[in-house]
Formats: sequence, structure tokens, C-alpha cells
Amino acid sequence: MNDASALADAVAALRAGGVIAYPTEAVWGLGCDPDDEAALTRLLRLKARDPAKGVILVAASIAQFAPWLEGLTAAQRAPLEASWPGPTTWLVPDNGRAHALVRGEHDRVALRVSDHPLVIALCEAFGGPVVSTSANRAGEPPAMSADEIRRVFGDTLDGVLEGALGGLERPSTIRDLATGQVLRS
Repeated sequence: MNDASALADAVAALRAGGVIAYPTEAVWGLGCDPDDEAALTRLLRLKARDPAKGVILVAASIAQFAPWLEGLTAAQRAPLEASWPGPTTWLVPDNGRAHALVRGEHDRVALRVSDHPLVIALCEAFGGPVVSTSANRAGEPPAMSADEIRRVFGDTLDGVLEGALGGLERPSTIRDLATGQVLRS
């Protein structure tokens, strides 16, 4: 299967409410449509992740996050624009746009604009952000290859978008936009 058809298959799975795996900057991720409640519920169940924790959304560009960033001032947007694309996830005040399962028990939503070529291609082809949470069961280390994905999740996923990791040694830094505090480095 060529890259274009693999990407098309992954996008079709997302649009059909599926859960897929794909490589990110540092680890493999699980993704779904961030507005599809059934897909979000299934993704959390596959990971055995507490829904109160929420999940990260990843996009190809800051423009794809426009609905989530409405209401931010230019000063609030400045650190986002300065660090994206790149390995920084920002906790941004939720303006009501984020699904409750994306936000979890928080009043903020976790957003990252990726610089990983395959993640960018996926989000561009999908037409917006996708969920990006580490591909693992809760408490286990994240998968580092497509083979590990298949070993952990078997045939429970709707697609595995093959590709290389982005070369980072650890997942993105998480920062709180309101305080600037680093919550994960």
C-alpha cells in the first residue's frame, strides 16, 4: 500500500468514528475525531484511561485550532505562536468548544501544533485536529513501533498509519497558558 492510500485509509477510519494509531514526535499515538463521543469513549476504553484526565489534541497548524482559541487575546496567543509548530502542548482555557471527554475534569484543553510530517499530513487530510494520546494501556510504557501497537492492541484498532517517529526522546512539554508553569518536561 502506498503512502497516499494509507493516509486516505486512516482519514476514512477517523471520519467513520474509528480509532487509529500513528507515529508522533517521540512515541506512537492513538487518535480519533475529537468531536465524536463514541470514538472518544472507545479510545479511552482501549487505553483503560480515566476519562477525568482528558486527552491532547494535535493539529497541522495554529489555524486548525481557531475555534478552540477564540476569545484569547493577542498576548495570550503570543507564546503559542512562538512555540508552534513544535513539541510544546499548551493547556488553554476551554471556551466551550472542547468535548467533555477531551477536556476531562479540567477547565482547559491541551493543544499542540505538530512539526511531524506524517501528523501534519494526517491533520491536513482530515481537515482539522485529531486526538493524540500515547498508544498504550494506562500505566504501561507507550508503544515505540507499529509492531508494538499490534502486540498491545491486536485487531481492536481501525487503522495503523505506518511511519517513523520524529526523533524526540520524550513526549511534548506541557505548559499552562495562564501561569506559564511547566507541568511535564
